[in-house]
Amino acid sequence: MKNLPNLITAARLALTALLAVLLMLEQSRPLAVFCCLIFTIAAVTDLLDGYVARRYGAVSTLGKLLDPLADKLLVTTALIMLIPMNRVPAWIALLILSREILVTGLRGIASSVGIVVAASGLGKIKSITQYVGLGILIFPLGVLPIPFLHEIGLFLVYIALILTLWSGADYFYRLRRVFLTEG
Repeated sequence: MKNLPNLITAARLALTALLAVLLMLEQSRPLAVFCCLIFTIAAVTDLLDGYVARRYGAVSTLGKLLDPLADKLLVTTALIMLIPMNRVPAWIALLILSREILVTGLRGIASSVGIVVAASGLGKIKSITQYVGLGILIFPLGVLPIPFLHEIGLFLVYIALILTLWSGADYFYRLRRVFLTEG
């Protein structure tokens, strides 16, 4: 049971690689539905691995490192692969990815001086909004009788962008002492 959360995270990494390959292919409706399913399963593992780790006292150093990286790789993969499909503007992907890189670097610096900042509630809402929006954008049009499906997904990605930038600013504010102690 101790390694189960890390195995779940590893599964998310494998699903992310599979998603990248599948999204490179010409998107038929069945393939796009399958890609959405792969993305959704991978996103659910983000919630599952943390729950299992806390529930069974299986939090590990490796898990603390891999889990946020696996989350960022999943979102990054979806964002980048949706750009050539004209479902996500490149500038949105750039801003979200820049925030993720900056926050990851900041958390690494903070960790090196003994400061650990847990994910905030805002960060969790951001992640869920990203997952839902990106999942909708991966899903093919015409399968469900929902007008403006991709517009809804893009709207959620815009909301996720706002939450992403807001939570990024929150991380920098909460870790401002790192800048004061680092010379």
